[in-house]
Amino acid sequence: MNQHSHQTAPTQFVEANGIRFAYRRFGKAPDLDPNLFLDGIDPQYQAELGSSIGVPLVFNQHFTGTMDHWDPAVTDGLAKDREVILFDNAGISSSSGEVPTTFEEMGANAIAFVKALGLKRVDLLGFSIGGFVAQEITLQAAGLVRRIVLVGTGPRGGRNMATLTPEAQQIFGATYKVPEELWLKVHFTDSDASQAAGREFLKRFLRRTENRDPEVNEKVAPAQIEAIGKWGVQRKGSFDYLKTIRQPTLVVNGDSDVIIYSINSWILQQNIPNAQLIIYPDASHGSQYQYPERFVRQVSDFLSEYDSHVPDFPSEYDSYVSEYDAAAPAVFESTQALGS
Repeated sequence: MNQHSHQTAPTQFVEANGIRFAYRRFGKAPDLDPNLFLDGIDPQYQAELGSSIGVPLVFNQHFTGTMDHWDPAVTDGLAKDREVILFDNAGISSSSGEVPTTFEEMGANAIAFVKALGLKRVDLLGFSIGGFVAQEITLQAAGLVRRIVLVGTGPRGGRNMATLTPEAQQIFGATYKVPEELWLKVHFTDSDASQAAGREFLKRFLRRTENRDPEVNEKVAPAQIEAIGKWGVQRKGSFDYLKTIRQPTLVVNGDSDVIIYSINSWILQQNIPNAQLIIYPDASHGSQYQYPERFVRQVSDFLSEYDSHVPDFPSEYDSYVSEYDAAAPAVFESTQALGS
């Protein structure tokens, strides 16, 4: 694609649904070298591999966030071997229009944006309420989505999701001498190690100084909070819709998320049929910013998997697998005893 980075990618615009969407594209997919395969490369595998590495990763942002609220360590890290697309949804920062008061509408706008770029297949990364939008994109346009990464987010009707959590209300309602230090409370725990990682994040977060996205206006937070209220209402069978998300999904969170409680990540993993879960220690809402190198590596591995080429174990391995599973708790306990 292009050789721009998080710091240098120009802000571009595209119109769809009567909205002028602001976006940035950067990163380069690697070239496929068949010579890396000793016995040659199967044509079907080459076709799948080639199409997969050409799939861009579209980022969906958190509450009141803009394109410049992403961590360059994450965006540039993931852009090393794939194209990354950041954008402001309707009514956010440099994009025109009004912020909808439902995530269904936000999802529809995001779909219009992706299609306006002429893209037929994308991977999605949704952080916080961006995870709600990513789910809606997938529900409304399943054929558009290849894989999903859901970070610090939750399902419709999740645990304590009908309003901002008490901790979130306190954090967002406080006054900070340095406005950016709000994010130290949002994304990180109060431990010394987490706060130190947070201050490193702030340095990266503020690194782009030219053509920076404006902060959101005063209409954004109320509209997003109203949408959160509608999304978070608990109903009978609230999680049933997750069964229809068939795409491979990676769910990531910290063990101490106070913005969208960590239990909601577990609910996602338990109800999305092809989902896996990663929980980072001593981490809150922005766990990916506390462990950016690990996050980039694990997300890159996930996005580079090819399900149709994962072999099934022959039936004769069943007894071995079951014996291993039965022994696993004992091994874990033994390891704990050795470390104590």
